[in-house]
Amino acid sequence: MATKTEQQIFTAPISGHGFNHDMSKMIISDSTRSSYIFKRESNGQYVQEAELAKHIERVLSVDWAPKTNRIVTCAGDRNAYVWNLDAETGEWKASLVLLRIERAATYVRWSPNEDRFAVGSGARLLSICYYDEEHDWWVSKHIKKPIRSTILCVDWHPNNYIVAIGSCDFKCRVFSSALKELDDKPEVSPWMAKLSKFSTLLAEFDTSDGWVHGVKFSPSGDKLAWVSHDSSINVVDMNSQDKVSRIVMASLPLNSVIWGSESSVICGGHDCYPVLYNLVGDNVVFGAKLDVNNKKADGNVSAMARFKMMDSRGGAEKDNSTKLDTTHQNAIKELRVTKTDGSQLKQFSSVGRDGKLVIWDVDALVAAIQGLKI
Repeated sequence: MATKTEQQIFTAPISGHGFNHDMSKMIISDSTRSSYIFKRESNGQYVQEAELAKHIERVLSVDWAPKTNRIVTCAGDRNAYVWNLDAETGEWKASLVLLRIERAATYVRWSPNEDRFAVGSGARLLSICYYDEEHDWWVSKHIKKPIRSTILCVDWHPNNYIVAIGSCDFKCRVFSSALKELDDKPEVSPWMAKLSKFSTLLAEFDTSDGWVHGVKFSPSGDKLAWVSHDSSINVVDMNSQDKVSRIVMASLPLNSVIWGSESSVICGGHDCYPVLYNLVGDNVVFGAKLDVNNKKADGNVSAMARFKMMDSRGGAEKDNSTKLDTTHQNAIKELRVTKTDGSQLKQFSSVGRDGKLVIWDVDALVAAIQGLKI
């Protein structure tokens, strides 16, 4: 069983990607003003099917709502568009979102119920966008205080009403996004002890010494993880918010984080490979490097293989190649959960600045790396 399938999508860096409900189609953006829809062929490879061209600056983030089959894109032109497929013509039609911001729109994510989405920006505010049926357009409400810098990442709690962000002011924050316009009545939880109005700050964490690049709620919503430019991984439990589990790795900064289960996270970043970390009590513990690339999991050539190379080539060969011993040849930009079994991760995808898409099979990774537990 293959641990991964990889495809060179672009030669330019990829800024974001997402899939429809069955992964038969993919939305992906490179370092241009357009986003592209790719269709999966019978051989498992994706081929370009359509181009979504509306933005006048570089597209920075994309997301696909699998239930409603709507796509949202945002860009440096301070705009976001919702794309709907026209059943008659088969073309994707764009609807402008009234963001009302003065800086670039940096990150976008649909909520679990897909009745709203959140757009982070360089304007030091978070836009919660929803559809106004009366006027037939997408409008937004702003969460401003106490955000003091550009928002780099956003994630939604499974209950659809709580949103977490990470920003350049070194903080991770959790807000209520309950909208009276949609008659929201969220359930009370440790994150939200009582019904909180829109934009209420529910939690703020200041444990990082760098920009917060990635944030993610666990499958149950009980825990929150975030990664920062100081190479740290941080995890907090909603039942004990005063206790943040943290580990700082002797590695390059991380850009993205997803959950493998309620007790493990997978991160990716400038080291160009995904890494597993386990939660053991109150500690975050290194688990394994997940990129198995025809060598041992620790990345070293076995002694027997090295001896055979020396014997066949008449001596030790100097490797002057610039090719990395990883699947991705540049930083991983984004990780996506693509298949789960309950709270257990079964498959995830990664895209990077090398223009490559990789889909990782978790069960195959477990089999390939001895002693790996997710």
